[in-house]
Amino acid sequence: MLRRLRHRYESTLSALDVGAKPAAALRAAIAAGYSLAMLRADVLAGITVGIVALPLSMALAIASGMPPQHGLYTAIVAGVFGLLGGSATQVSGPTAAFVVVLAPISARYGPGGLMIATVMAGALLLLLGFARMGRLIQWIPHPVTTGFTAGIGVVIATLQLKDLVGVHFPTPEHYAEHVGALVAALPEASGDSVGLGVFTLAVLLLWPRLTRRIPSPLVALLAASVVAVALGLDVDTIGSRFVYPGGQGIPQSLPTFLPPWRYPGGDGQPLQLSVPLIEALFPAAFAIAMLGAIESLLSAVVADGMAGTRHDSDAELMAQGATNVVGPFFGGFASTGAIARTATNIRSGARSPIASAVHALFVLGAMLTLAPLLSYLPMPALAALLLLVAYNMADIAHFRHILRVAPKSDVSVLLACFSLTVFFDMVVAVTTGIMLAALLFMRRMAEISGSRVLEAGDPALRRPLPPGVVLYEIAGPLFFGAAQKAMGALDAVASRSRVVILDMSSVPAMDATGLVGLESALARLDGTDTSVMLAGVQAQPAKLIERAGLQEAHAVRMFDSVDAAIDAATTR
Repeated sequence: MLRRLRHRYESTLSALDVGAKPAAALRAAIAAGYSLAMLRADVLAGITVGIVALPLSMALAIASGMPPQHGLYTAIVAGVFGLLGGSATQVSGPTAAFVVVLAPISARYGPGGLMIATVMAGALLLLLGFARMGRLIQWIPHPVTTGFTAGIGVVIATLQLKDLVGVHFPTPEHYAEHVGALVAALPEASGDSVGLGVFTLAVLLLWPRLTRRIPSPLVALLAASVVAVALGLDVDTIGSRFVYPGGQGIPQSLPTFLPPWRYPGGDGQPLQLSVPLIEALFPAAFAIAMLGAIESLLSAVVADGMAGTRHDSDAELMAQGATNVVGPFFGGFASTGAIARTATNIRSGARSPIASAVHALFVLGAMLTLAPLLSYLPMPALAALLLLVAYNMADIAHFRHILRVAPKSDVSVLLACFSLTVFFDMVVAVTTGIMLAALLFMRRMAEISGSRVLEAGDPALRRPLPPGVVLYEIAGPLFFGAAQKAMGALDAVASRSRVVILDMSSVPAMDATGLVGLESALARLDGTDTSVMLAGVQAQPAKLIERAGLQEAHAVRMFDSVDAAIDAATTR
């Protein structure tokens, strides 16, 4: 029975032409022989990651404009759905990269709007996975990812300064306005908040020098909570900042099923699901999906490098899509592969996606047993934790290295993406960065593309040319950026020769503009005494030329090599 069901399942996937199957990494681990020792390693790694994810998930939820328990719900659902992914060691959940995208959505549309946008983004990710789009991450230039990642780090750090210094003001939507409001509020900064935040940062930075067996966030936040209570510091805590029906801080209960549109919108009232609302949220959903895909696949690549594994990009996108579709129905919001938690998972000895599920169970257990204690976590301490996350995310040393050694075109792309991310948003930055990188790449290709004329007696010739025969070499792709340059001198060459041999052996590709340029040059030679031979045409240009019918329309002859064309011109 099970065999028939599995055969039907695999046949269905084959019929749908799906490039990846769910749970690819888990199935691979089981097929390789999953042992009790591997399970033990996964359990220990999952507990360690859960310790790190517990405070971080709450802090990221708060930074995204959501109550802290929703960060825990997100980590729980994402961890369980990690079993469906294509990376053996990836751990998903709320991430710092999402903060700059999610905070404006939750501010404008409320928790309900953010959750609906997350469901829509999950559907887009599922479509990307089914369409085998996982490998497209390799087409995003490194300066683009580095630029918007550093920009996100700067924005996150700026947003955390408000809680770090203990000031209160409505958060403006734009970065420059936020900086202005922060500067204006600095005279009201709380010394207790600043002192506790600096203390937390010091523990976060110094503790790993003593030992890495106990995660520094656990030690730093526990120490900050004890110090705040023992000294009676006047600082905001999760319990004083957030309330839920029946209490303050974190509810001590399981995530409950509730449709996203039943949550409050920007005006505090439950949303009404409608076509106009979906249309308004679609740009936000698209931004979440694109950032989720980029972040998740980059994290999977990092995991492969650290653990020596190989991930299935399409299966990973499908798992992230399923997580984001289901998560909001249990109080979660946007999640993706988390590089920091994934790296912790690998360093802790994880062997399979089971570690991700264990981390989810640990977070759930901590929420059910420690919720009253979590309410004592100070907001300045959580802000200090996110400051460190933002600093690591910005990777200042790598940013400076690219500025110093990269070509000027790449530096311009990097700075453009960084600036647009900080002052506008990530979607504008990535879109502009990719377009700018593409334009600069095309200019570079056009610069290295070229042509030269070789006539009888030229020392560069490998063999003599017959009288009246000219060899016209084209080097580089014949595309719209280089077609005019490559074909520009053909008329002048043809006017003084009876045969022109176009050497296309160094033309790997040709687009429609290149084809039109070649066809126009041939058309101008029709009716003259000059004949044209194409030599060494590679597969892609040859197929395009054949489809266009140039040989029949312009009496053009094609030869496998320049030597064969010269032999034919000699006997002509």
